[in-house]
Amino acid sequence: MRFSVKTIAGLATIVLAFFAALTVYTSAAAHRTGSADEIAFQNAMRKLWEDHITWTRLYIVSAAADLPDKELTAQRLLQNQDDIGNAIKPFYGDEAGDQLTALLRDHILTAAELIEAAKTGDTAAFEQANTRWYANTDEIAAFLNIANPDHWPLDEMQEMMKSHLDLTLKEASARLNGDFEADIAAYDEVHEQILEMADMLSMGIIDQFPKKFK
Repeated sequence: MRFSVKTIAGLATIVLAFFAALTVYTSAAAHRTGSADEIAFQNAMRKLWEDHITWTRLYIVSAAADLPDKELTAQRLLQNQDDIGNAIKPFYGDEAGDQLTALLRDHILTAAELIEAAKTGDTAAFEQANTRWYANTDEIAAFLNIANPDHWPLDEMQEMMKSHLDLTLKEASARLNGDFEADIAAYDEVHEQILEMADMLSMGIIDQFPKKFK
């Protein structure tokens, strides 16, 4: 079987992207120290946020192409927001967990509005949704800061959330414009950033509640 130069180049790009992601994961993991409970919690938090960007990406792909799985993918993505909220309940209580879930659901639903407005070329709707999307991140950042002011400074939370949105918007825009090379590159950036974000959140909880981790 013969492969074209273009096909080989594409496969090489995928392989390089895989090892780049593996390097990021291995590098971050190598710097983590602590008890088995701490490492397990960090890994669980990473899994939750990797699910967040994975299902977000799958929704972008489905919405861009009007695939029949779009609604099911959206439901699975919204379930992830419930999962993230539930993950903080043992530390901050049920009410706080539900509040975070509500904020994250707004984050996802507004992103869906953005994609639809971009697809239809409705500039006014896009700008309105975009403003609400970024305002929502400030609400999430404020929520996190209030929950853990010593380990989640407001400016760092705001920057972390803004970076997540900037990169996700970059990814979605490239996909909708059919620039698949840029789309894939943007997702790699999203992945690297979300791992850093997950570690920042998990370490903040571990430092705030050391007695919960043996």
